[in-house]
Amino acid sequence: MQWVTSSTFQFKNEKTLLVLTLFTYENDPNEDTEWNDVLRKFGILPPKEEPKDETEEMVLRLQKEAEVKQYERMSLKELKEAEDDFDEADRKAVEMYRQQRLQEWKRLQRRQKYGELREISGEQYVKEVTNAPEDVWVIIHLYRSSIPMCLLVNEHLSQLARKFLEAKFVKAIVNSCIQNYHDRCLPTILVYKTGEIKARFIGVAECGGMYLKVEELEWKLAEVGAIESDLEENPKKDIINMMTLSMQNISVHENINTKSSDALKPHIP
Repeated sequence: MQWVTSSTFQFKNEKTLLVLTLFTYENDPNEDTEWNDVLRKFGILPPKEEPKDETEEMVLRLQKEAEVKQYERMSLKELKEAEDDFDEADRKAVEMYRQQRLQEWKRLQRRQKYGELREISGEQYVKEVTNAPEDVWVIIHLYRSSIPMCLLVNEHLSQLARKFLEAKFVKAIVNSCIQNYHDRCLPTILVYKTGEIKARFIGVAECGGMYLKVEELEWKLAEVGAIESDLEENPKKDIINMMTLSMQNISVHENINTKSSDALKPHIP
């Protein structure tokens, strides 16, 4: 025990005058000693803190953690029913988890519905396309099986439907939807969202040409927002650049030929 300072205190009642000189020493004020008991008796030390039951604290903490985490095992319906049992901090965590579960459930539902290029009839057009859920992109291909380019587009759309499960891919024989639709307008690809046409590709050229690759069609649909592609650049960029360069060369040659022709013309006064 190391003595540090000393102090004098007087305690007086009707019969006794008690003068104490007390020495303060470096020690734990919560230590259970007779000297600390004397100091507490005279109010020099505060009342001794009751020791915490570590076992009880651990049990309470584990119960709290179990209460917060139990929502991870709940269904959406159970989360809704039990939301009043959580405190404010837990409710925020539960709500975030509920939203996460809800999004997962929606994705699962979509995957159960989509994931393939489905055939529909003209009578199903409004239900399947125009009245599709507002958050779903719908890609519909109007085709005729006698046109080779239409068959190529159907093949590519089937691949994309399996890759982009949250988009709805459908096809319909054009005569079942539109009467007297001209063959030169086929294939026709229409992209819908919230019941409105957001993009359209009409005819062979707009759809990508006779040698269309699936990556090129993927890029087209990604550009209008119908799917989220991991392609970093237009797969047809090199071809476009070559066509642009070719057109520039043709233009240069035409200018040269024109000037040459003008130079060879006889000068008539």
